[in-house]
Amino acid sequence: MKVLEYTRGQALPAILQNRIMVLDGAMGTMIQRFKLDEAQYRGERFKDFHKDIKGNNELLSLTRPDVITSIHERYLAAGADLIETNTFGATSIAQADYDMADLAVEMNLASAKLARAACDKYATPEKPRFVLGALGPTPKTASISPDVNDPGARNVDFEQLRAAYYAQVEALVRGGADALLVETIFDTLNAKAALFAIDEYFEASGERLPLIISGTVTDASGRILSGQTVTAFWYSVRHARPLAVGLNCALGAALMRPYLQELARVAGDTFISCYPNAGLPNPMSDTGFDETPADTSRLLREFATDGLVNIVGGCCGTTPEHIAAIGNVVQGVPTRQTQRAFFYKEAA
Repeated sequence: MKVLEYTRGQALPAILQNRIMVLDGAMGTMIQRFKLDEAQYRGERFKDFHKDIKGNNELLSLTRPDVITSIHERYLAAGADLIETNTFGATSIAQADYDMADLAVEMNLASAKLARAACDKYATPEKPRFVLGALGPTPKTASISPDVNDPGARNVDFEQLRAAYYAQVEALVRGGADALLVETIFDTLNAKAALFAIDEYFEASGERLPLIISGTVTDASGRILSGQTVTAFWYSVRHARPLAVGLNCALGAALMRPYLQELARVAGDTFISCYPNAGLPNPMSDTGFDETPADTSRLLREFATDGLVNIVGGCCGTTPEHIAAIGNVVQGVPTRQTQRAFFYKEAA
């Protein structure tokens, strides 16, 4: 057997076999702390743009790169090993909501370069840092009708998703991503389009980066929004040979636990990631969520000590303080052992 010959991120499998790695926390939560107004989102370049663009966080990689760099560096200073690019909504499909579809490639390239520079600044031989090129789910779904009166209606198709994701992947890799993260998956068909595009890019370019896939269980049903159980979700994406598979968003760690246990049980041959929200929404808190760093880190330490995880971090409502606390409590806890690393294949 031999390891898949990654052209980047080659060190990740060995590190994950030896220790738990720490992912960064929420980007949107941190951007909100800057209290940017419409003019600050626009910057000089888009000061005369024809519609409101406040809330287009991915645009900030172009108009306020200082903000994005500051957030990356705060997470790195807190001890994060893995930094996500500011590209959750940087597909042409998502950017069409702002009439900025034509900027998607530029956003991905700029965002990857910002994350790359921040990681390079903080990396040491003892603690390398890695850029995860983030691919979000898009606001349109290939499996679910947008019209309650027409179950067969769709507002996007597989080919549109594939093309948008291919352009995103190409720019992320060109900008310096070490690995790719298909995250917050609520529709497995959308995710399959992303995975198809990734594999297509690998074949065309000769590049092969580690891949992490993260689904979202939306409620107590234990299913993602398009209807799959966690087990069914894993078997739907397993063919992509991910370095890790996991869960993020929608739930806090306490509610996520049974679904993470299910995933860890069925995905015994790959690494497991988990980055939950900081509990439940709470408009009275500073972050909009109810868990303090001590709360979230305590729950993730339990996951670690129970042998459920290899990568931990935070999603909505988490901050550098949460990530620092998480890193502290999992330090020295043995990483989850896999039955057989799925990123291995038989030698030719």
